[in-house]
Amino acid sequence: MISFQKFIIPFIVLFCMNSNGHSQVVEKKPKDDYNIMVSQDGTGDYTSIQDAINHSPAFPYHRINIQVKNGIYKEKVKIPEWNPNISLIGESKENTIITFDDYFNKINLGRNSTFYTNTVLVEGDDFIAQNLTIKNTAGPVGQAVALAINANRVLISNCNILGNQDTLYVSGTDNKQYFNDCYIEGTVDFIFGKATVLFENCTLRSIKKSFVTAASTPEGVAYGFVFKNCKLTADKNATEVYLGRPWRIYAKTVFINCEMGKHINPEAWNNWSKPEAEKTSFYAEYNCTGEGFLPEKRVFWSHQLTKPEADQYSIENIMGLEFSKTIKELVSQKSMLKL
Repeated sequence: MISFQKFIIPFIVLFCMNSNGHSQVVEKKPKDDYNIMVSQDGTGDYTSIQDAINHSPAFPYHRINIQVKNGIYKEKVKIPEWNPNISLIGESKENTIITFDDYFNKINLGRNSTFYTNTVLVEGDDFIAQNLTIKNTAGPVGQAVALAINANRVLISNCNILGNQDTLYVSGTDNKQYFNDCYIEGTVDFIFGKATVLFENCTLRSIKKSFVTAASTPEGVAYGFVFKNCKLTADKNATEVYLGRPWRIYAKTVFINCEMGKHINPEAWNNWSKPEAEKTSFYAEYNCTGEGFLPEKRVFWSHQLTKPEADQYSIENIMGLEFSKTIKELVSQKSMLKL
């Protein structure tokens, strides 16, 4: 269960002499491990985000708040499974940047190299990120993940997630994840995976002709990717962008009350050379607007929802009652998580 507890943590570094008469740095353990500051200028508890995570208590009894001062942090960051209940809060979305440049051929570990390219990897449940830019700077060189999430009850708010192909990987059969007020950009399949994910008030920017989503929703899962009140934009060279295609044949993706630019291909959906997916996947829209919303030209196997059908896509139904309460608390009390 996500909680929003705030703590004050004193941090003292002492210089002393070792047995050889040389000075050494002795780090005095903070009185409270639950409120940590990262700053590149040395005024915080750590200069590296990963160091802060590595020194955080495993399976903590309370939420751990890691506040990150402005700076460009070039490092691969991993929040392990044994570090749940971590909040990673940047000083500002524009200037608190986590960046790395791994990509498929650089990793070179075979056909699954994509899954090692992430700049940030989240495996700890009940993770929160706010006011950050998470970026893969490899460029247009193939698969290169910026943010990978394989954890449950994850909230990402007011963040930039930047890359090219495969920017955002959201995974886990039973995992539920929520994005609010985020800017996500990329090229091919730049949002992909099998988690149940709700995106609200996000901007999705396509850099070139490509596919926005590639869901791999497991068979029998009620919801896949749901976009509500989002805006789809594109660079001038990005034409004929598809809303989605099925990475696996039971993919589910729905756009509700979204604004679609003219770059969206009139057919909107592609079967990825999987004819059977036209029967097993579920692609739908409701009450969207913009030059790219042309329901009469959509592929015959997609759906335009009725209002009663669209009403079923409530935050409570998609995220579950307990997690949806936490989401509403976060959205209404964002100031609690600011530096």
